[in-house]
Amino acid sequence: KMTQQMRDLQLAQARKPPGPSSPNAAKRLYRNLSGKFRVNYTSFDEGSLAGRGEKEKLRKSYLFHGNAALFEAVELQDLDRVQELLKQYSPEELDLNTPNSEGLLPLDISIMTNNAPIARALLQAGAKESPHFVSLESRSLHLSTLVREAEQRVNELTAQVVNEAPNTDCSEKEKQLKAWEWRYRLYKRMKAGFEHARVPDAPANVHLSVASSSSVQVTFWEPLSVNSAVVTKYKVEWSCSPTFSPPLGEAVIDKLKNLHFTIRGLVSGTAYYVQVSAYNMKGWGPPQASVPPFAIPSNWREYDGRAPRRRGQAEALDHLLGQVKTVHQHCICHEPCKNQPQSRKHSVSKSLKHLFHPGSKFLKTLKRGLYLTAIFYKDDNILVTHEDQIPVVEIDDTYSCLLMQDFLWFTKVSCMWDEILWLRQCVTASQSSCSCILQTRFKMLLAISQMQGLLGIQDLGQVFFEPVKDKQGNILIVTLKEVKTNQTFESVRWVPICKLQTSRKSVSSPEEPTALDTLLISVQDKLAYHQRSSHALSPGLYLGYLKLCSAVDQIRVLVPEQLPNILCHVKIRSNPNISREEWEWLQKMASVEEPVPAEPEAETTQNHLFQELQVAIKELMTLVNIPLQEAKDFRLYSQEVLDFGGQVSFLLLLPPSDDVCTAPGQNNPYTPCSGFLTLPLQIFELGEEG
Repeated sequence: KMTQQMRDLQLAQARKPPGPSSPNAAKRLYRNLSGKFRVNYTSFDEGSLAGRGEKEKLRKSYLFHGNAALFEAVELQDLDRVQELLKQYSPEELDLNTPNSEGLLPLDISIMTNNAPIARALLQAGAKESPHFVSLESRSLHLSTLVREAEQRVNELTAQVVNEAPNTDCSEKEKQLKAWEWRYRLYKRMKAGFEHARVPDAPANVHLSVASSSSVQVTFWEPLSVNSAVVTKYKVEWSCSPTFSPPLGEAVIDKLKNLHFTIRGLVSGTAYYVQVSAYNMKGWGPPQASVPPFAIPSNWREYDGRAPRRRGQAEALDHLLGQVKTVHQHCICHEPCKNQPQSRKHSVSKSLKHLFHPGSKFLKTLKRGLYLTAIFYKDDNILVTHEDQIPVVEIDDTYSCLLMQDFLWFTKVSCMWDEILWLRQCVTASQSSCSCILQTRFKMLLAISQMQGLLGIQDLGQVFFEPVKDKQGNILIVTLKEVKTNQTFESVRWVPICKLQTSRKSVSSPEEPTALDTLLISVQDKLAYHQRSSHALSPGLYLGYLKLCSAVDQIRVLVPEQLPNILCHVKIRSNPNISREEWEWLQKMASVEEPVPAEPEAETTQNHLFQELQVAIKELMTLVNIPLQEAKDFRLYSQEVLDFGGQVSFLLLLPPSDDVCTAPGQNNPYTPCSGFLTLPLQIFELGEEG
């Protein structure tokens, strides 16, 4: 309230300029007026913004109120109100970086009153310091002027209140006096804050790492000392000389949400020194050299000149598939393909309208055999037929024992949903009559085509990692797909999963449920698996634990239930790159016969990696529930760094060579008890590729 009265008084002072010369100047002036003027701001807009709608004028009035409220909240040091306004309005709507009539910005007021929490909140929102303060002298002079004018006004009002008889005008002047006294104290506090402040200390924990063959990354913390003013920006400098003479470049960081910077365009194999300094209203503080003091842009592949493992693989596979298609394009079995009608390529919405017509071949019950079921879900709803059944088609009614090789072949086919017609025509019934395996796989292709045709959707989703079986000899291969678009359908409906589970009438006993009943009971678990298996890791370097177990017809890999498309892992650091020097040290460590190699020299990238690995190994052993003393014979895989798209990389921790893969019946001391599952290796590879 005092602030409002003070701003009202400024308009009445005869010695002030007669009026603003621009709309922006008007906004700066009026945002400092009293509550009465703020209420009438809409009327002010009607004169200057003729022709605009009432809605637009009202919106601008709200924004005007928000800007004025932000200044008041900062002056009153009301952190909650500041955070509320920053959340409610954008920086542009608040005019966050437009000075008020005193030439101050919200950030100026917060840092000169040394209110660090409000200053940090404003900095996170993109606030800047006033450009009017080009030097320490100009800031000091400006504050002295504000204090002197406020003191003069207080003295004038005090004399008027003392000398005038009590009346309405006198009461109003008393209010004005209180407002000016409050503002006088504010300016004095700002001036004292500026005079007692000193340049900031050096940033803390300045760490330098190699980001690639042509870049390095520096990360740092705020200065640890809290005795100086709030830091508003940082400067990163780099040079090939430890004395930084000559400097090669510098960058100023004024967006303080993440305190890191990547220096790009560097020369591989050249040492670069980096230092960071902090800035506040008193100027730049001393620079802090990084640890290690220099870094050499490089990548682990430069150690032996190794090319990326997957380079050209996708192109080679596409070329190979093209060659196969070319060889078969004149085959007699492909003649019908040329005249294949295009009606199969229905849109999703059109085809789903005709889903499960009375003449369709979706099954209601199972009669001992191999079947395909497709689960489409959206949020907590699942797509069902008119009979409230999950879509099921028959693959083979004489097949009661699904071989793992056939199932894994089916999972590979799921990577080519749009090529099913072509695959089916390559394996015709006449060709498949010579082999039971080919007959089964041909029937799988027929069932997929039937499901695609009835649904009108080619992509049936991801294959669940194991079929659903029952004691009656039924086997269900399950595909899962999430529908993220909002669609409405006439002939089908989305049914809540819980409603489907409670309304379905089971035809089996609880002791021996059918495969369909088992599927329905466990459908939430399968959907959760499907969603978790599509999660991606954040960029960084990870330590993975490779543990396999073998059976008669497959090898399975240990994965966490919460992220089944990735090995058991912990994060080592946010930088995914392994430098040449780090990789060279890892090679030496792998060749040492002693169980504990010598620790690398301090203040080197190798030493930092050594410390990070120690922490990561302890954390990983705790995660997989293996006592640390039992891991003394574990090894780091030193043949390569597993690279996933340039943003995620893995180092592998392996059990002793005899225990990497556990044979059937073998006691396995290195497998955790709970929170993990084992996937067929081929299924895991497909999930990792996705």
